[in-house]
Amino acid sequence: MASRKAGTRGKAAATKQAQRGSSNVFSMFEQAQIQEFKEAFSCIDQNRDGIICKSDLRETYSQLGTDPEEAILSAFRMFDPSGKGVVNKDEFKQLLLTQADKFSLAEVEQMFALTPMDLAGDIDYKSLCYIITHGDEKEE
Repeated sequence: MASRKAGTRGKAAATKQAQRGSSNVFSMFEQAQIQEFKEAFSCIDQNRDGIICKSDLRETYSQLGTDPEEAILSAFRMFDPSGKGVVNKDEFKQLLLTQADKFSLAEVEQMFALTPMDLAGDIDYKSLCYIITHGDEKEE
C-alpha cells in the first residue's frame, strides 16, 4: 500500500511539473551559450570548489589589473591640498553622489561602513587605498 501511494505521488508531481513547464533555466539557452557560461564560471571560481566566494572575486579582480596603489593615492591627493592624508567625509560624499559615475546613497553608505576614518571623522585615504589594493584582513 505504501509503495502504491509513493507511486501515485510521483506521478502527480510529474504531472504538475509538466503542466508548469520545465523549471530548468538552461532550457532557455543553446548548448554553445551554456558552454560559455560554464567557462566564465570556471574562470571566476579560482579555487575550483564549485562556489564563487569573496576570495574568488578578489583574485579575479586582481588578475584583471587593479590600479596600482600609487595611482589611487594620487587620485585621492587631489582632494587633500593640505597633504594630511585625509579627505573630508562630507565633501567626498557629496562628490560621489553628484559627479561623474554617481553613486547611490546606499552605495556611499556601504563604502563608508568599510572606510577607515580618523578621530575627526575624515577618510584616512592611505588606509583605504591599502584595503582597495590588498583587501581587508578583517573580511576573511
